[in-house]
Amino acid sequence: MLLIEGLHKRFSNGFVGLESVDLSVNKTEIVSLIGTSGCGKSTILRIIAGLDFPTRGTVRIDEQIITNPHADISIIFQEARLMPWLTVWENIQFGLQRQPKTQRNLLTGEVIAKVGLTEFAKALPRQLSGGMAQRVAIARALVANPSLLLLDEPFSALDAFTRLSLQDHLLEIWSYAQPTMILVTHDVEEAVMLSDRVIVMRGNPGRIHQEFAIDLPRPRRRTDQHLQYWKEQLLEALDLSTGEIKQKIKL
Repeated sequence: MLLIEGLHKRFSNGFVGLESVDLSVNKTEIVSLIGTSGCGKSTILRIIAGLDFPTRGTVRIDEQIITNPHADISIIFQEARLMPWLTVWENIQFGLQRQPKTQRNLLTGEVIAKVGLTEFAKALPRQLSGGMAQRVAIARALVANPSLLLLDEPFSALDAFTRLSLQDHLLEIWSYAQPTMILVTHDVEEAVMLSDRVIVMRGNPGRIHQEFAIDLPRPRRRTDQHLQYWKEQLLEALDLSTGEIKQKIKL
């Protein structure tokens, strides 16, 4: 289980990015964070990953306080961030250097097959499309078999068709080991399609505004009227959140 308690983040310029954030995420659960830009979604992800530090509060995974990058936590960013001089195979295998070669090759072979890139194993990043590069990033994050996978708007830079395809592909890959996943997104439909819960955040400073349990069975169809209902609920919550912020500014 992931447990966030009293998370507060004040940056060096005095800006308060997060205030009094409490959140628990169960094992195998998929949770999305949505909200306007600057409400602290990505900051939460970076703190969970051990890439940034809270001013106050704690992040625990299975009772262990996270203060640095952790072997059980992987993160996928908006850009694939592949090393251009390494092949697809070498990029995926990069974080496994401490393991025996036979084990490295076995794990890499399994995960590269899951993302459908076996025939591109020797290709360099410049030879890949944006969607293929992001699949490599997903494979690289999953090859260490993390218990917690963090995704920071992983599909937002892709075209609509590729984005929808990778959303489905991510759920298919998730079904193998079912890691806990926390997804930051601006796409309401993506949040509903992928998540067990959606957390709506607001900024100035960033805090949790509202929470929704998406009680829809998987696989989900984008044309399902129940999915449309949840999209409307989230859009309404986002409008209310934005409205409160605007009202404060007017006052």
